[in-house]
Amino acid sequence: MVQGCTSDAGKSTVVAALCRWFAKRGYSVAPFKPQNMALNSAVTVDGGEIGRSTALQALACGVEPHSDMNPVLLKPQTDMGAQVIIRGKVLGNMQALDYHAYKKTASEAVLAAWKDLSARYDVIIVEGAGSPAEINLRENDIANMGFAEMVDCPVILVADIDRGGVFAHLTGTLDLLSESEQKRTLGFVINRFRGDLSLLQGGLDWLEDRTGKPVFGVLPYLHGLTLDAEDAVDEQGEHESDALNVVVPLLPRMSNHNDFDPLRLHPQVNLRFVKMGEPWPAADLVILPGSKATRADLAFLLEQGWDKQIEKHLRYGGKVLGICGGFQMLGQQIDDPDGLESDAGSSVGLGWLDMSTRLVAGKQLRSVDGIFLPANTSIHGYEIHNGVSQGAALSRPMLQLGDHEDGAISKDDQVMGCYLHGLFDNAGAAKAILQWAGLYSHEAVDYDGHRQRDLNRLCAMLDAHADMAGLLAAMNKPPNK
Repeated sequence: MVQGCTSDAGKSTVVAALCRWFAKRGYSVAPFKPQNMALNSAVTVDGGEIGRSTALQALACGVEPHSDMNPVLLKPQTDMGAQVIIRGKVLGNMQALDYHAYKKTASEAVLAAWKDLSARYDVIIVEGAGSPAEINLRENDIANMGFAEMVDCPVILVADIDRGGVFAHLTGTLDLLSESEQKRTLGFVINRFRGDLSLLQGGLDWLEDRTGKPVFGVLPYLHGLTLDAEDAVDEQGEHESDALNVVVPLLPRMSNHNDFDPLRLHPQVNLRFVKMGEPWPAADLVILPGSKATRADLAFLLEQGWDKQIEKHLRYGGKVLGICGGFQMLGQQIDDPDGLESDAGSSVGLGWLDMSTRLVAGKQLRSVDGIFLPANTSIHGYEIHNGVSQGAALSRPMLQLGDHEDGAISKDDQVMGCYLHGLFDNAGAAKAILQWAGLYSHEAVDYDGHRQRDLNRLCAMLDAHADMAGLLAAMNKPPNK
């Protein structure tokens, strides 16, 4: 099990690296994250929903993502509440205190998923969540040491040296653990190091002397690494000065921002996320992203005056694309009579598509293949939504997905949207959408190939900078299968 001294210490990356390392050596390997809190999720082969980074780790293993790999997923809807997903299926919405009391029950689902996964794979690489030293969260813990203790799983601690204070993070975290938790902690990994390793050696020696535990590796900072993140938005995406300018408003409950990773990599696209209070930049294409609280995020967009900026953008001939919740915002009205995302009620939409949306129980979860109709090109993606839209705008659909049509295109061809995530993962569909937005000379981006290359870079990094033989010995695994 890989646990981190802080959030964003590199747990997901180290787990992905270990998964690819074991897979390359012929092991049957799978990732496992007992509990995750994230707005970025993926559809699984069994029709469930798990955190996006766990799905990436499954890719590193060469296996299909399964709901057993992330049995508890929490999708925040407010500062105090979240949608609770158990083994891939929505249980309901809970406030933080209610969920804290529910964790004893959630642990049963975690252990059942662990047992089922363990029966199918030789090796499981487990990822913790946040830090194991959060004193207020230790009771009934199922995310970190609580889980490790339940299943008798060895642990390595990861710290991010790029943030500073790495020795305080590691020794402080270890000191706050119980005696049994300290014993099951095999050693440490220091992540994102830049510079001359010899200058760090004195600190490594001190750490090993003080704790009696080895440092299994000092992993270098890998520039240009672009892998699916849980929630942190990588805002870098500027390339050529004459590239297509794509603007995405940064909404508080934005979901599945991984939709934009291929655009961030595209050499002919300048991708910009606009934050609260920032001036609105020049744009060729504005994309309204998915949202876990669509009406609340729409209200935020209006409070910022971004609707006026987008109206001006449209008057000057710009294009607007809405994805999932962003697509719903483009219509006349959004109704949530049962309070599925927030308080029950209705919101007036932006009105650029003649349609209305009603949020209904029973989330649509599926991977689909289809056609991007304006260019008659194939597309693959996934749906994760509760909304059902209807209205005249849907008579001009954007996509044909198997036996049904999806999305809408405005009569003036300036606005379109759909429920499908992963639009830009498809080279052909991405080219067609960007041409619609004004990028006529287009270089294709092989996003899947890029992810595979990055996973192989991580694997090579472990070979070069980690004591894998020592780690395997500590795990009571032989160096070779």
